[in-house]
Amino acid sequence: MQVKNLKSLFDNYKETRLFHRYICNDHVLTLIKELSNKFEVSSIGHSVKGEEIHAIKFGTGSKRILLWSQMHGNESTTTKVLFDLLNTLSANDGLFNSIGASCSITIIPILNPDGARAYTRVNANEVDLNRDAQDLTQPESRILKSVYDDFMPHYCFNLHGQRTIFGVGATNKSATVSFLAPSEDEERSITDTRKKAMEIISVLNTNLQNQIPGQVGIYDDSFNINCVGDTFQSLGSVTVLFEAGHFKDDYSRETTRFFIYQSLLLAIDYISNNTISGKVFESYLNIPNNEKSFFDIIIRNASVLKEEKFEIVDIGIQYQEILSEGNVLFVPKIEKIETLNGFYGHRELDAKEHKVLTNDFQPIYLNYENDFVFINNEKYSLKLINT
Repeated sequence: MQVKNLKSLFDNYKETRLFHRYICNDHVLTLIKELSNKFEVSSIGHSVKGEEIHAIKFGTGSKRILLWSQMHGNESTTTKVLFDLLNTLSANDGLFNSIGASCSITIIPILNPDGARAYTRVNANEVDLNRDAQDLTQPESRILKSVYDDFMPHYCFNLHGQRTIFGVGATNKSATVSFLAPSEDEERSITDTRKKAMEIISVLNTNLQNQIPGQVGIYDDSFNINCVGDTFQSLGSVTVLFEAGHFKDDYSRETTRFFIYQSLLLAIDYISNNTISGKVFESYLNIPNNEKSFFDIIIRNASVLKEEKFEIVDIGIQYQEILSEGNVLFVPKIEKIETLNGFYGHRELDAKEHKVLTNDFQPIYLNYENDFVFINNEKYSLKLINT
């Protein structure tokens, strides 16, 4: 599929009723009910607080693919993409029929509806579902494992979103999209199953490098059997982690949405049309790792009071994502006051060795939260330029 064709599909079938960062069952239940009879919809269980969890199925082919999103409730970009994808398939008989003839696909659009409603990573019992793959202490974890056991997928797409702190390697490039072929053991062995996941990711990386060169990373592959991806990979399902990250000024993740849409559609199309052997996995190994190298804002060369004297340092500011009346607010908070060599800001200011002061003209301090600071007696906004 060429990028121009993918762009046309995305523009035509993007689900415009889903936007920005706050997505919960209230936003998707109507969309699920409106799905055409091409899709089979079922309720597969309930969350801790009793919210329904749905599965959407289509296709009759022999290659089984399982996708789930919002295992972490505040990671919603991939959920938007799933409905973009469903719209695309619903409107395109040729694409739907070709994929459906070779694949059987099950989609869980929101696995953690309580976390989605509260805009939290964890579920209502404050458990990270992505650390519950072995103990299965939570109903949402048991639902996913039950679907897995019944469906026995050949391929699993574990759909997530990552914070703005991640860069690609030692560069000043933000990790807009990241992938991972999860490990199966402590040694992080490159097994046949991992090679197949790496092959798929290599195809997706080739496509993205033509559009966002240097902005694709590999997520940490440290082995943790309590993680769902590691567990499913170890059970023999080819598992790919998708991470929707940050693109410049795209805090609503609408630009990233398009890159994830491309990647999901290409991955499904690639599986549909190819026998994946894992023999062409090597280029995966050349994709740089993610590094925690970004702040949302860095104020360079700031004169800051430290231990009763002013020093020239840098100030690292991160946005705190706060849910308020159905909207996600981005509240700037000072996380670091030190020399930040090797770190980058999505936005950078140069204080030119002037004092940086709070809203009441006091010396700046760690954990300060406000929409502005004063630099050389001039007010500087820390609000988002574009959300």
